[in-house]
Amino acid sequence: MTDGAGRCFHLVLTTQAQRAEAFRKQRATSLSSPAGPRSASSSSAFPDTLPAGTEYGADNGIRLEAVWLTHDPAYPDEQPTAPLARYTYTASGELRAVYDRSGTQVRGFTYDAEHAGRMVAHHYAGRPESRYRYDDTGRVTEQVNPEGLDYRFEYGERRVIITDSLNRREVLYTEGEGGLKRVVKKEHADGSITRSEYDEAGRLKAQTDAAGRRTEYSLHMASGAVTAVTGPDGRTVRYGYNSQRQVTSVTYPDGLRSSREYDEKGRLTAETSRSGETMRYSYDDPASELPTGIEDATGSTKQMAWSRYGQLLAFTDCSGYTTRYEYDRYGQQIAVHREEGISTYSSYNPRGQLVSQKDAQGRETRYEYSAAGDLTAIVAPDGSRSEIQYDAWGKAVSTTQGGLTRSMGYDAAGRITVLTNENGSQSTFRYDPVDRLTEQRGFDGRTQRYHYDLTGKLTQSEDEGLITLWHYDASDRITRRTVNGDPAEQWQYDEHGWLTTISHTSDGHRVSVHYGYDDKGRLTGERQTVENPETGEMLWEHETGHAYSEQGLATVRSRTVCRRWSG
Repeated sequence: MTDGAGRCFHLVLTTQAQRAEAFRKQRATSLSSPAGPRSASSSSAFPDTLPAGTEYGADNGIRLEAVWLTHDPAYPDEQPTAPLARYTYTASGELRAVYDRSGTQVRGFTYDAEHAGRMVAHHYAGRPESRYRYDDTGRVTEQVNPEGLDYRFEYGERRVIITDSLNRREVLYTEGEGGLKRVVKKEHADGSITRSEYDEAGRLKAQTDAAGRRTEYSLHMASGAVTAVTGPDGRTVRYGYNSQRQVTSVTYPDGLRSSREYDEKGRLTAETSRSGETMRYSYDDPASELPTGIEDATGSTKQMAWSRYGQLLAFTDCSGYTTRYEYDRYGQQIAVHREEGISTYSSYNPRGQLVSQKDAQGRETRYEYSAAGDLTAIVAPDGSRSEIQYDAWGKAVSTTQGGLTRSMGYDAAGRITVLTNENGSQSTFRYDPVDRLTEQRGFDGRTQRYHYDLTGKLTQSEDEGLITLWHYDASDRITRRTVNGDPAEQWQYDEHGWLTTISHTSDGHRVSVHYGYDDKGRLTGERQTVENPETGEMLWEHETGHAYSEQGLATVRSRTVCRRWSG
């Protein structure tokens, strides 16, 4: 097999009979070895044929055993010594294990002996094994994850109940049959309910959040592409497409519009922002989808050169400075050459993990990994080590640097519950049933608490006697904040949804910042004021203006007027 870059791959396919013969030879060799097994229990049957038909369809027994890269035009003299990937199978033809190019097993699978193809366990390299149990109809009833969350699944009439080992419960309600079955209602662990609606083709057309607010999706009758999204506040975003179903325009609720242009090959050639600035893309290779030039609204250009495999070989910025990149045959970046001869070099182990980096002065930083692929140590050029330890699922549980250690603890859901700093002080964390932070006790013993509305917005925070309330409008924009019942900040917006004023009271005065915009939504002015909130008397004013060139660049960054009234 040859790919579009000219690389040749050899796919090794085996039949059931070939795998059975290989198994018998391996077993004979093992039995003849002094260290080989002697018990009859190890002589598992490996039939020469598989059942012609299965519940999944006809099975000819042919399986992919290995993938070799036999020829690489960029490295014509390098001969492969190992396959890129290798696969082994059970006597029933099920995938047993996956090996990477280093020969390391990266995936493993176990199957039900009485039900062909039914996976009962799997694991990643260095990770615990997840196990599955099924009911008589073949539906999963339990997923067991050692040192993690376990799940139970209960099936009813058009519903599935999912309960985890923290006793959190979700219920999925479905409608439709076969490939058109969809979840139309979901009861979340905190008791909130969300709903979804679909058209006759199974395409999402509306969603209702936990607060009862409805978002609608308008679909193109033929393609099914989303042409408009109307939020709960009635504001609509509209999308335009070309004949290749690529997005050509987005019209926002404030009336502004962004657009995209493509060539006949479907490649992006121009992109115009909401404020009217256009980026243009050019391509030297008619067969490549990777741009070689990018020109911004000011006429400044960036140049890129790519390898036949889509790797960035050189990048020239708008100042004319060029950075060059080198790669090995596996696509790993091995060198970066910057201006003035400054270069850095990288090397990798057979698994493709970065193990060494050398800077322009030749100073080397080394990296070490666990069997699971977790970064466990960084050795600096001066020999100092930073070490990281992980739990079974790859979450960092401690970091040590310079003899000082910071440790982390987690609950079964993988949420951090305790953080211990280098001095032994602890900060603890608590969460609600849908994983939102509800309480944090700091290293200094101070406790902060958080409350949310049904849609997940922060509505109340408590900090050692200070109670802050957060208020929002129908578009989920924050409008005001109070502290212990007293007004704090206020936010105001215009009909476009643009922020026009933010204000608060300080030392008995109303302090405000007012914003002005042009018809493209660009900031044209900032006016800071201090007023007497009772009389409205202006006490102080400071104004800054902004203007823009035709290319969208700010031509006047600050035009300041400062006034002070005395009274």
